Amino acid sequence: MKKKLHFIGIAAVAGLLLSLSGCSLNINDPNAATNQQVLTNPNGIMALAVGLQQYYSTSALGSIILTTGVTTRELAINNTLENLVELEAGESSLLNNNANVTALWSDLYEVIGMCDQIISNAPNVTLDPGTRSGMMAEAYLFKAMALGNLAQDFQEAPIDADPSGHAKFVSQSALFVEAISLLDSASQAITATPPSSQFNSQVLGSGFNLPNTIQAYLARYDLFAGRYQDAINAANAVNPKATSVFSYSSLSQNPIYQGVFIQARYAARDSLGTPLVESGDQRLSFYLKPDSAFSKPNHYPIDILAGFFGNATQPIPAYVPGEMPLIKAEAYVELGDLADAVTQINIVRTETPSQDPFGIGASLPAYSGPVTTGALLNEIYYQRCAELYLEGMRLEDSRRLGRPGPPTSTLERNRNYYPYPLQERINNPNTPADPAD
Repeated sequence: MKKKLHFIGIAAVAGLLLSLSGCSLNINDPNAATNQQVLTNPNGIMALAVGLQQYYSTSALGSIILTTGVTTRELAINNTLENLVELEAGESSLLNNNANVTALWSDLYEVIGMCDQIISNAPNVTLDPGTRSGMMAEAYLFKAMALGNLAQDFQEAPIDADPSGHAKFVSQSALFVEAISLLDSASQAITATPPSSQFNSQVLGSGFNLPNTIQAYLARYDLFAGRYQDAINAANAVNPKATSVFSYSSLSQNPIYQGVFIQARYAARDSLGTPLVESGDQRLSFYLKPDSAFSKPNHYPIDILAGFFGNATQPIPAYVPGEMPLIKAEAYVELGDLADAVTQINIVRTETPSQDPFGIGASLPAYSGPVTTGALLNEIYYQRCAELYLEGMRLEDSRRLGRPGPPTSTLERNRNYYPYPLQERINNPNTPADPAD
């Protein structure tokens, strides 16, 4: 993979603002920081760590949620741009030069490139031990998040951003395994040396809970990798009342708000984009405000998006607490413990908005359907659709939980995996054949 890595930092720690492009960090301004200065200077590498969080929370997260949200019918396009029309059509209409798919791929490898720079250089920079451990854990976490999202959306992908242009592709399962390994490293780093007050106040994003987020993503990727008991253990390690968010400001805005309300390219599909919606589910009114409008050009009924996306500076959760009982419910089903699975499902079904740290709450009666593997997995899928709306996981959920998809149906998703970007194919001879749908 021949990548142009875009490194961004913020003047949070030393008045440094990095906006650096290219395989080298050197830029033309003779007064600007060089590659060596940034990566060997404490203030420079701390600014890079801040920039990593900013880049992920705006560019990468925007690509993850908006692009996959159209594919999984959570969002409708509301604009006639050709790349959006292709994305909503899906199947063979989605070409490998599609701008959305290309941005999703490149944004995630931008994140991986920044993480690799921190992981390689932070051990050699003079830093407080707790500041170094926090930065290393952050880089391990964000690289795991990037790889996990690649695994959810592409059949194969490289683990590293190789500037030689010949990165080897590995399977989806290998990507999840690598993400789990990185998360284990992150957990070990902050357990051995707790993050310093300097890291927490000057580097870590406001409202971002590093220990709980590491465990939440471990639970997520253990589940996706079929490591069911490990998923349960990690989910149990997450504080159910803790929150972790990506924070925004007037200068660094919520990317979903931007795409829906400012650029007017996307809109929320009615009923959270799922045909399984249950009457009385209060999560509908949390995430959506009713409207009688229809999308352009495909005339889908749309509502006004609310939830975490209603204004420019509204934080977006790094994960929502309700994901953890749903992870445990699915793991228990796969382990044959259906009774415990129902218990975990009911934690989510019966929770009221006042009981949830973010105000999400279904307020539904306890589950009364068949206690069989198939029925419970269908129930878990619906609960994930409603609880985790626009969290960027529905494509993986839809495949993993056996929902109908192409070529049989495009009602719930219009692709199984994305094609590999054309630019990647041009640059990297190891790029596999595109999936059929």
